Amino acid sequence: MKHLYEAITPRLKSFIERQKMFFVATSPLSEDGHINLSPKGYNTFRVLDSKTVAYLDLCGSGVETIAHVKENRRMVIMFCAFEGPPKIIRLYGKASVIAQHSNEYKRLIPIFPEFTGLRAIIKLDVTRVSGSCGFSVPLYKYEGERDQLEDWAKAKGKDWLTKYQEENNLFSIDNLGALDESDL
Repeated sequence: MKHLYEAITPRLKSFIERQKMFFVATSPLSEDGHINLSPKGYNTFRVLDSKTVAYLDLCGSGVETIAHVKENRRMVIMFCAFEGPPKIIRLYGKASVIAQHSNEYKRLIPIFPEFTGLRAIIKLDVTRVSGSCGFSVPLYKYEGERDQLEDWAKAKGKDWLTKYQEENNLFSIDNLGALDESDL
């Protein structure tokens, strides 16, 4: 039922690329801090190589993932098969926030589709790859993407989004630093 892999194999990469949704989990160092688990969608995830993945971090109401990554880098990303044969893959590792003004961002951004309200790229250096059966994960039929986030960001415009991020995305709910003004 449980499998460990040395790296992301071509077969695992193919499975990951077929998934329409993934989940990102992070935690602050403080035992009183809030653990964060975020569902992610759209076509925002890329396998860069057998030990490195990245995804686009889009503007949202919270900024827990970025704050936790900046504090301690710990992250796990989970993929579940909601269609087809059951399977769960987890990628554990050390994450980094790739800011828009960086050379690494400029190198990576061309491999992703364009999104309004993009905050950063989150990159994960994978240290552990595990799989499990997923027998209890229900079957769901994919109907399509929700347009609301992208429509909202486009309607608000870049200046409004920058102001929103200055007001809402500089600190986590546990008051950890997240975005700073050079990230905006």
